[in-house]
Formats: sequence, C-alpha cells, structure tokens
Amino acid sequence: VNEGFNGKIFCTRPTKEISRLILYDSAKIQEEEAKKANEEHFSKHDPAEPLYTESEVDSVIPKFRVVDKDLDVKLDDDISFKFFYASHILGACSIELTIDGKVLVFSGDIGQDDDVLMFPPQKPKKADYVFLESTYGNRLHPQTDALFELETIINNTFNKGGTVVIPSFAVERVQTMMYLIWQLKKEERLPDIPYIIDTPMGISVLDVFKDNSPWHKLSFEDCDEMCKVFTLISDYKDSMNAVYDKKPKVVIAASGMITGGRVLSYLERLIDKPETTVVLVGYQAEGTRGRKLLEGAQEIKIYGNYYPVVANILLIESLSAHGDQKDLLNWLSELETKPQKVFLVHGENQAADELRLKVQEQYGFDTQVPFLGQVIEI
Repeated sequence: VNEGFNGKIFCTRPTKEISRLILYDSAKIQEEEAKKANEEHFSKHDPAEPLYTESEVDSVIPKFRVVDKDLDVKLDDDISFKFFYASHILGACSIELTIDGKVLVFSGDIGQDDDVLMFPPQKPKKADYVFLESTYGNRLHPQTDALFELETIINNTFNKGGTVVIPSFAVERVQTMMYLIWQLKKEERLPDIPYIIDTPMGISVLDVFKDNSPWHKLSFEDCDEMCKVFTLISDYKDSMNAVYDKKPKVVIAASGMITGGRVLSYLERLIDKPETTVVLVGYQAEGTRGRKLLEGAQEIKIYGNYYPVVANILLIESLSAHGDQKDLLNWLSELETKPQKVFLVHGENQAADELRLKVQEQYGFDTQVPFLGQVIEI
C-alpha cells in the first residue's frame, strides 16, 4: 500500500478479523522495539525503523473485502474466483481461479481431515492446473490419542507438584488446546488446579471464534462453556502474578515456537525445575528455542541469560494444522477430470518430491516440483 497499491484485498470474514488483530499487534510491537533500539543504540540500523506502523495499518484495513466461501466472484469478463474451505485455521480457504476459461486451483495450507476444531477440507471438483502444498508430503501423522496424552502429562506433572507450560500459537492452537482440556475436565479426568490462558492475542482470537461458529465445530454456547474452565489473562500485572505463583497449574501462552511472548517469563522461572513439564504442540522451526528444546538442548537463553534445561520436554505430534501425505493425496480424490499439471509448492525438497511420486503413482497426474523463481507458462 505504501508503494501505491490501491486495489481490493479479498478474504473471508474470519480472515479479515484475525488479520486486523495480527497487523495492529505486530505494528505496535515493531514500533516499540524500534523506539527501544534507538534509545539504547543496539540496532545496526540508524535509525531503527518498524517494517510498518499502526497508522499504515489504518490505510490497509479499508481495502479488505469480505467474500463468503462457495461464492463465485467475477472480477471482469474473463476472470473470476471462488473460496472453498481449507480447514487449516479459522477462515482459511483454497482458491479456485478461472482465467480465460482455464481453472487454476491454489490449495493454500490444507488441514487434517480429522482436525479437532475444523471441519474436513473441501476437495476441488475441477482444475486444469493445481498448486498443492507439500509441507508434510513425506510423512504421516502418528495415530495417537491427543486427549489421552494430555491427560497423562497433566496428571503426572500434578502428582510431582509441578506446572505444565504449553507454548502455543495464538491463532487456532490455543483454542484447540482449550477444547481438549475442556473435554477432559467435563469427563473429570484432570485435577482441580488453575488452567490459565496467558496470551492477549489468543484471547482476542477466541472472540473471533465465537462470532464465526459456522466456520468450526463449536457453537457460541460451546465457546462460552469452554472458557469457564480457564482463567483468561490479558493484564501484564496479572500475568506476572501467575508467573510467580508456585502452585501447580497448566499455562497456555504464546509464542508457539518460544521465540517471544509471555511464555518466556514462565520458562525463565520454571525451565530449571525437574517437576516442570513443557509440552510442544506445533511445528518448531530451525533456530527457534522450541526446536532447540526438542533436540535436547542442555541450556536455553532467555532475556540474555542462560538457564539449564531440567524440565521434562514433551511433544504431542498429532495436533498439526497441516494435513499429512494421506490428507494431501485425499484432497485430490474428487477431481472429475485429469488436470493438465499438478505443481507441488510450500514444502521442503524431499517432502515435495516424495509427494510427487505418490501423486503420479496413485492418480497418474503429471506432477512437478517447481524451483524458486521458476516462471510457469499456462
């Protein structure tokens, strides 16, 4: 927009609401960090500047145009598009784009067929060209019971007098963990201890969930009942009180990869205690604290200080918001005619190439893994 874009930004209603939250939150953090960098002179940039500001977000939001899924939108005589449900996170959709009579389908991120909160992804019926993600193109999610795993972890930690810390993505994963704990509490399978949600962004996204119940499996009433199980913390002072409270509890806090957020304050106090359990519930990118913990790091740096890792570090693998190889192959199963080509994107080389072989074997589709920067002529 700063460089002159003056068009429309089409999205679903939940996507607009979540984008608004994320953009303003990100801009505020960037402005605060740039100000601090300039005051303390620790940035290599002079002056340090945010990527974008809150006032710049003000100019972006009015350009959003909400479009419901399964609705054909005509952009001009030769171009139209349609969103269809992708199941990845709240509001996520694949796109069917028709240009000059040719149908191009872009999967975006595809969720699991049996996701805890999201409905199964809709499958495309027709496509001349398919652009399909391949994040987990070479793996299958373990067939484990996330409820049983979580029940065991929380009860074992409680019996040791410890706290369970669950670093979590504010969008979708916080809500998934809340749902699982709610189910366990309803069945009286968990101890009577505090269950804390300490992420202002995650709490704001909860409101988006409540307002968009047709997009997920929970009713408005379900969301309200679920929230009654938890202490929702937005205020910083309340957060610090929870951090210093020594009683056993379960804390869900951002960020999911432990790159920042309030979860750092909990880990600063608890990572060196043997009775603490840290439960990773999402993808941990290379170079993040979460990845280092997953790989068995002996110490971790938080706020400039190193702390020994004595806590139990566990991973619940079955909660990914990305479909596995089976889900991705299944997503292609309802195409009524053979596409001219399938392009596999958004995946590491090995994952994409293994999925390519599987697509060709199962469907006989001409399948390619394009390289970065490659120009594809349709």
